[in-house]
Amino acid sequence: MPEQLRNATVPAVRERRVGVQIQREVMQLILDRGLRPGAPMPTEAELMESLGVSRNSVREALKALQALDIVEIRHGYGTYVGQASLTPLVDGLTFRTLATTDGDSRDATHALGEILQVREVLEEGLIRRVAETLSDAELDRLEAVIVRMEEAALAGESFPDLDREFHEQLYQSLGNALVPQLLAAFWNVFHRVAGARGWDQDPAPAVTARRHRDILTALRARDVEGAQRAMADHFRGIEARAWQGSLGVK
Repeated sequence: MPEQLRNATVPAVRERRVGVQIQREVMQLILDRGLRPGAPMPTEAELMESLGVSRNSVREALKALQALDIVEIRHGYGTYVGQASLTPLVDGLTFRTLATTDGDSRDATHALGEILQVREVLEEGLIRRVAETLSDAELDRLEAVIVRMEEAALAGESFPDLDREFHEQLYQSLGNALVPQLLAAFWNVFHRVAGARGWDQDPAPAVTARRHRDILTALRARDVEGAQRAMADHFRGIEARAWQGSLGVK
């Protein structure tokens, strides 16, 4: 690298490193002060004094943290602690998947398969945890969702919202707030990418409803292995649908 170019690059690298450090210090300040989501952040002047940095550095750090949903900048009102949601993860994975396929249908199918594989591993592990502990009332709520699926299937309609509701309800008894967020993240990525490719329509809603019925049947029987197999079959069906979509099969 020419000396002049190297000298021009060093300050930029140092500036990025300083920026990342300030972001970490802002996050640590939020933790140290016990600020909860929605709470007002210290003013720019207070952050400048606390961190010993310039106003511009504070603003750049806050903009970067806003992109991560760690802070929320409400113009005209101030800056607040964000929800720290998984929205940046969804946006990043969606962009990564679409950007690495170069418009090639088979590449896109492979990328969707990778997303499904991660979600499948997560759900097959989770279903083992709930299979023996779901109450009759919880099973009945899942039954109600499946009945609506079957009604939609009889009308020849797909039911993505009901599908999502089933999977969200399935793990509610765990009491783990991160689980529905992770499931929703992978769900959103998959459907954004599939929608961008025109593969988001279910050509066989009756089959999809039956696969969910198989999951519930195993759960009612307290059959852990059967529930896990039924979940795996459900994911095989989704993968097959994506592959058929890539080939233009309806």
